[in-house]
Amino acid sequence: MDKKIPDIILRYAILIIAAIANLWIFYLVFTPLTVLPVFWLLDLFYDALLVSGRIILINRMIPIELIEACIAGAAYYLLLILNLSTPGIKLNKRVKMIALSFIFFLVVNILRIFILSLVAVSGSSFFDITHIFFWYALSTVFVVAIWFAEVKIFKIKEIPFYSDLRLLYKKLKTKT
Repeated sequence: MDKKIPDIILRYAILIIAAIANLWIFYLVFTPLTVLPVFWLLDLFYDALLVSGRIILINRMIPIELIEACIAGAAYYLLLILNLSTPGIKLNKRVKMIALSFIFFLVVNILRIFILSLVAVSGSSFFDITHIFFWYALSTVFVVAIWFAEVKIFKIKEIPFYSDLRLLYKKLKTKT
C-alpha cells in the first residue's frame, strides 16, 4: 500500500476529531490565551477587572464580554484545515506551520479585541460598524493572509484538498 493513503486518512481523521463537540478544544486552549492578554492590555489604560473568566469590567461600569465568536475557534480550525488538507509536508515543518499560524492569529485577534474594546469604552457611535467590519471582513482576510504567508515562508507547492483528491483519483484510475 502506498504510504500516501494512510497519511491522507490520518490528516483528515485529525480534522474530524478536532471538529467534534463544536470545536471545544480550540475554545479550551484559546479562551484563556485570548482573554488574559486583552485584560492585561486594557488594565494598562483603565481600571480593569476580570469577572467570571470571560467578562472584563472596565472602570467598574463597562462590561466587555468575550464570547466564543470573539475567541474565533472556527478561524483556528480553518487554519488547521488548510494545513492538514495540504499533502507533502513533513511532520516537523507541519507542526511549525500550525504553531506559527495559531500564534500569529492569536496576536492579531488579541489586538482586534483590544481595539474594539477601546472603541466601545470611548462610547463611540462607530462601535457597531467597526465590530461588524472587523468580524465579517477582516477576520476572513486575516486567515487567508496568514495561509498565503505560510505558503510563501514554507515554500508550499501543493494545494489544500485538490492535491489529495488528484492523488486519490490517479490511484483509482490506475486500479481500473
